[in-house]
Amino acid sequence: MAAFDFSADDIFKLAEEIEVNGEQFYRRAAKEVPDQAGKDMLLGLAEMEKEHKKSFEQMRLELKDKEKADTAFDPEGEAENYLKALADIRVFFEKPIDTSSMKNILKDAIQAEKDSIVLYLGMKELVPEKFGKNRIDKIIKEEMGHIRQLSRELKKLKK
Repeated sequence: MAAFDFSADDIFKLAEEIEVNGEQFYRRAAKEVPDQAGKDMLLGLAEMEKEHKKSFEQMRLELKDKEKADTAFDPEGEAENYLKALADIRVFFEKPIDTSSMKNILKDAIQAEKDSIVLYLGMKELVPEKFGKNRIDKIIKEEMGHIRQLSRELKKLKK
């Protein structure tokens, strides 16, 4: 057992934060891109992140009470602060964006999505079965879908 366990609810909150950061990433990149087609694609990806946040919010609402339970006494909210810091540091947040080409932006976005999957896989190990460990797989599958979509967009650019 980990020194500090988390619940599926904690991880879904983390996922929501990462989606917000992803939306901001695409909006910042869109401001830097000179062509309208690129701007439109990036703004579309920002909207996709916004919708994914809503999906994670909905999934979180569907969690059972046990999967939402606090796993430790934490009156200062340190666990939540830790997860927010992870979301901010590890995935999308305030990373420099190479806007010299759409190809580079999409490569950065794919790397951020991969980073999020690695983060979720690691966090999954800190969620005991009774607190919804299996629910984390839904988040990972969503992120894998993001990578597939971004890869398709990248492939279109290479044609």
